[in-house]
Amino acid sequence: MQNEFTVLDVFSGAGGLSEGFFREGFEFISHIDKDKNALLTLETRSIYHTLSRAGMEDTYFRYIRGDISRQDLLRECKLQSEQIPSGIINIEFNSITKDKILLEIDKCRRKSNFKKVDIIIGGPPCQAYSPAGRSRDPQRMQNDTRNYLYRYYLGIIKSFKPAIFVFENVPGMKSAKGGDIFNNFKTEARDCGYVVEDKLLDAQNFFVLQKRERLIIIGWRSEYDLMYPLFAPKEHDYAVSSLLEDLPPLSPGEGSEGPQNYRSPPSEYLKKAKIRSDKDVLIQHNARNHNDRDRTIYRRAIETWNNEHRRIRYNELPEELKTHKNRNSFKDRFKVVEADRKYSHSILAHLSQDGHYFIHPDINQARSLTVREAARIQSFPDNYKFEGSRKSQFRQIGNAVPPLMAESIAHSIFQMMVSL
Repeated sequence: MQNEFTVLDVFSGAGGLSEGFFREGFEFISHIDKDKNALLTLETRSIYHTLSRAGMEDTYFRYIRGDISRQDLLRECKLQSEQIPSGIINIEFNSITKDKILLEIDKCRRKSNFKKVDIIIGGPPCQAYSPAGRSRDPQRMQNDTRNYLYRYYLGIIKSFKPAIFVFENVPGMKSAKGGDIFNNFKTEARDCGYVVEDKLLDAQNFFVLQKRERLIIIGWRSEYDLMYPLFAPKEHDYAVSSLLEDLPPLSPGEGSEGPQNYRSPPSEYLKKAKIRSDKDVLIQHNARNHNDRDRTIYRRAIETWNNEHRRIRYNELPEELKTHKNRNSFKDRFKVVEADRKYSHSILAHLSQDGHYFIHPDINQARSLTVREAARIQSFPDNYKFEGSRKSQFRQIGNAVPPLMAESIAHSIFQMMVSL
C-alpha cells in the first residue's frame, strides 16, 4: 500500500514510530538520528518495506537467516527495486550541525523528487524529561542540554512548514523544569502558525500487551479545520503469556543471534497483532548470562509474584543475597514480567544495563528477557531485525514507540491528510 504523502522523521531511533507510517504507505524523505546502530536498524527495515512492495521480501528473509550478507542485501535491493532506500542522516543535532542537517534533508527531498514535506514525526531523547532520569541526577536534569533538543524539532517545522506534525515523548515532559519545557514547546509551535493539542496515550489501548504511556502532541496548520484524533481502546482478553509461549525455553547464556526453531505454532494474539507470520524465522533470542545469586533472587521474585501477586522488596531478601549498600531507594530492583495479565510493565532502555526489571516469568528459566521477547512486548514483529550489539538492541527497543500504537496514529494522520 502506497500513498502520496511524504514524511520527515526527526530523532527517529530504530523506527518504532516510523514503522506505523511505513505500514500506512507513507513515503519517507529522511530519517535523522545520532545513533548509528539505530539508523542501521531503520535502514534494514526500510529495505524490508521496499522489497515487500516489489514482491521480493524473500531476499530480506535470506538476510535475516544469515544466507546473505548485509552488502548482498543492499546490492539485491538496488537490483530489484532500482534504488536503495535513501534519506538516512546520521548526525547529532546541535548549534553547529543544524544548518547542515537542513541541507541534507533538502538534498534527500530533491533526490526523491518530492515537492514538499507533508508530515514531520519524531521526538528527542527522553532522559532529561523522565522522572527516572531526573531521580538519578543530583541536579534533577535542570542543566541537561537535552532539555532543549525540542527546539531543533521546531526549527525543522519552521523550515519545511508541514501540514501536520506528530511529536512524541514521555509523560514527564509535561513536568520537566516545572512545566516550562512543555508550555514553551506548545507556545512556540503556535507562534509558527499551528493549532497544537496533546494527549497521554497508553499503548495497552492499542492492542499492545504493555502499559506504556506516551505524550503525543499533534499540530496542524491553523488554516486547516482539523481535530485531534479519537482513539477508541481496543478491547481483548489476551494475556502476556501469549507473547512468550511459542519461544524455546532458554537457560542463561543459551540461544543465538541467528535463526532458531519456534517451540510451537503462533498464538492467536501473535497472528492478530502481526508479530509472527508463517514466513517468519526466530532471530535474536539469546539469553544473558546470570550469576547464581541473581538467579536465586529471580526465583524468589517469581515465587512472590505467583503466590502473592506482588513485587518482592529488596529488603525482604536474605542478607547473603544483598549486594547494594543503598537500601532506601529503588527497593523494587527486581520485577517479573506479568505473564497472567493483559499488559506488562513498560519496557525501558535500562534493559541494556541489566535485566533485573524484566525477569522472565518461567521459574525454570530464571533469567531476564531476550531481545526478541522485549521486542514482542513492544509489538515489534519477529521479522524486525535490530542491528548492532545486544546492548544497543535493548536500548533501541526500550526507546521506541510500539509499532501497533504507531500504526493507529499513522492511520489517523492519513485520514486527516485526505480530508484537507
